[in-house]
Amino acid sequence: MSTSISRMLFTTDLSVNSTYALHQAVDLAKATGARIHILHVAEPMSEDARITLRMFIQDESAREAALQTRKQSIEQELADRQERFWSALPEDKQQIRQQVEKVDVVEGHPAEVILRRSKELGCDLIVLGAHSHGFSQTFLGSTAKRVLRRATIPTLVVPYRSE
Repeated sequence: MSTSISRMLFTTDLSVNSTYALHQAVDLAKATGARIHILHVAEPMSEDARITLRMFIQDESAREAALQTRKQSIEQELADRQERFWSALPEDKQQIRQQVEKVDVVEGHPAEVILRRSKELGCDLIVLGAHSHGFSQTFLGSTAKRVLRRATIPTLVVPYRSE
C-alpha cells in the first residue's frame, strides 16, 4: 500500500475555515509535491425554489439563464477568493499555485460529489475543513461526517480555527 500523496482533492464551502484548511493543503502540497484539485459543491436548489422560479420566470430560456447565472456567480466568488488567498501568501508558497490542476464548481449533494470526484481524479487524499467549533457532536459538519464514513482514501479534516 502506497502512502505517498501525489494528488489531493481540497474541498471548500467558501467559509472562513475553508481558507485555513486550504493553508494546510498548500503546506502538504509543498512538502509532497502533490497536485491539488479544488472543488466547491453547490447544493442543488430545493423543489420549492424550483417551483418558485417557474412561477416568477415563465420563459424557460430565461429560467435556464437564471440558473446559469447562479453557477457563474458561485464560480466568480470562488475565483475571487482564490485570487485573494494566493496573493496573500508569502512568495515561497505562491509557487504552489502551479500545482493546482483545476478549480471546479459542481452542483450536487456535497458528500456524494466529493467522494465521486476523488475517485474520478485518482486522488490520494481529501482535505476539507470542519464546519464548526467545539468538542460536541457538532464538531464536524454533516458533510465531513459523511465523507469520513465512506471515504476509501485518507481524509484530513482541518479543525475550525477562531483566529
